Amino acid sequence: MTGIRPRREKAAAKARLRHLGLDRSRDQHVGVFNRFPARYAFPMDALIEGYRKFRSETWPSERARYEALAHWGQSPQAMVIACSDSRVDPQTVFGAVPGELFVVRNVAALVPPYGPDPGLHGTSAALEFGVKVLKVGRLVVLGHGQCGGVRALAYGPPPQARDFIASWVEIGEPALKAAGDGADLRLDRIEAEVVRLSLANLMTFPWIAEAATAGKLELDGFLFDIHTGVLARVDREGLTPVD
Repeated sequence: MTGIRPRREKAAAKARLRHLGLDRSRDQHVGVFNRFPARYAFPMDALIEGYRKFRSETWPSERARYEALAHWGQSPQAMVIACSDSRVDPQTVFGAVPGELFVVRNVAALVPPYGPDPGLHGTSAALEFGVKVLKVGRLVVLGHGQCGGVRALAYGPPPQARDFIASWVEIGEPALKAAGDGADLRLDRIEAEVVRLSLANLMTFPWIAEAATAGKLELDGFLFDIHTGVLARVDREGLTPVD
C-alpha cells in the first residue's frame, strides 16, 4: 500500500502537466516564462536552458571579451542606478556589452542621501566602489514608466510586502511634494521627480560632488517608457526624448 499514494500523486502531476501543455522533454521547456504564469513555470530548468544557449551561441563569439575582462579586470565607463523591474534591463536599453556598465538596481532606482553610518547601505556601497575604485566617468539614473516602487511611494506598498518597501520608498517623499497633487498623469510626474531626486541625492556624496565639480564625473537622468520603448532625458525643464 505504501507505493500506491506516490504513484497516484505522480499520475496526477503528469495530468496537470498535460493540461498545461508541459508534458514534454526538458529541451521543449525553453520559453516557459513567456507562455505561462510564474506559478506554473520551472524557473531552474529555464535558467539552465538559457545558460546552455549562452554557451552554445554567445560564448564562442564573446569568449575573447570575457577572457580579456578576466585578465585585465573591469573598467566600465559608466555606472547605472536602475530599478529592479525585470522589464527594464540597463544593458539592453543602452545596447551595452559585458564590461561596459557597472550597475546597481533597487526598488524605484532610488539613491539615498549620503549617510556613512553603521546601517546597511547597498546602493551607497556600490556608488563608493564605482566612483572611488572603478573611477567611472558617468553616473546614470535610469527610471521607468509603470514603476511599482513609485506606485508604492504614492499609494503605499502592497499589503503582502510591508517589511522593507515602505521604509525604503520613504526616500522618495520629496518627489511626491515636487510632483504636486494634481490627479492628471500623477504617477508619470512622480516617476520623473524620483529621477531628479536621485540625481540631487547623488550630489550629497562629497566625493561625487567633488568629481562632478572638477569635470571628472557627469550625472545624467533618464526615463524609459516600457510601452513605447522610448528613452527620455530628465532635466529640470522636463523630459526630452532621445533621438
